[in-house]
Amino acid sequence: MTPESIQLNPVDQAEIVILVDNYADVLLGGSDQVSRAPVAPEGRIPADTLLAEHGLSMLVRTTQDGQTREVLLDAGYSPVGLPHNLDLLGISLDGVEAIVLSHGHMDHNGALDAVLERIPGNVSLVAHPDAFLENRFLAPPEGPRQVFPQNLDRSKLKDKGAVIQETASPTALAGGTVLVTGQVPRTTPFEKGMATAFMERDGREEKDDILDDQSLVLNVRGKGLVVVAGCSHAGIVNTVQYAVDLTGEKRVHAVLGGFHLTGDSTGELTEKTIEGLKAFEPAFLMPMHCTGWKAVHRISQAFPSAFALSAVGTTVTL
Repeated sequence: MTPESIQLNPVDQAEIVILVDNYADVLLGGSDQVSRAPVAPEGRIPADTLLAEHGLSMLVRTTQDGQTREVLLDAGYSPVGLPHNLDLLGISLDGVEAIVLSHGHMDHNGALDAVLERIPGNVSLVAHPDAFLENRFLAPPEGPRQVFPQNLDRSKLKDKGAVIQETASPTALAGGTVLVTGQVPRTTPFEKGMATAFMERDGREEKDDILDDQSLVLNVRGKGLVVVAGCSHAGIVNTVQYAVDLTGEKRVHAVLGGFHLTGDSTGELTEKTIEGLKAFEPAFLMPMHCTGWKAVHRISQAFPSAFALSAVGTTVTL
């Protein structure tokens, strides 16, 4: 599929509900665009609480001409966090018409089985073919190999109702209101991926460029693009630029999701990422998950009016 063939329909409103993220705080304040889970629903403080974990899951809602459609991006790390948070927030997945995996790492698909069990009938599962790769591991400069668990089994997912769409190309969902980027070109000189990521293929070790990394793109009428990323292993600047290239829409209204700046010990990658994002002039920024505390703090300084802190249970309305 070529960029010229992509049709992304503008929506009247977009909502992103953060179901799983690394951070939870029931006392955070909101704004016109950000609403938090209520501290005391119906006047009573609950005995239970939302769970944070090193994972990510977001429910994306688009409203166009009075019709609302839902797509789920990722399914958290464990089989516990996402179902628990859905129940506590009172959110049903009955209306979800597609699930998108940002990539194949375990912190984005841990509750996928539980999700499929909550969705009536069959549902599209959109993933890059490399999301199903086996024998992926991290090789830190010091210490032993760290092997990723292999959670994705095609036959088991199909048995649970997943209609798997494996493609590296852009894919339109939800009546053309949500675009899955597919494989993101690596064009910036500073976004070089995860240096410690490797895999075994055909009996040989090789670098894992995590080519399965992909994101979602929306277009809010009169405002511009909303980029919703999983981990941005391809680089968040590369991802936003590809969204612009695919859609032809130069205005970037909002960027949310994991920016994968954690581990940037010198801060150089963070500063270059900030400069790259500034070129798009986003009105709203919410870094999540794998961005890392230092980078999140630095981004909050660099974008004081656009920045909003992520937390489980937050709804972003754009």
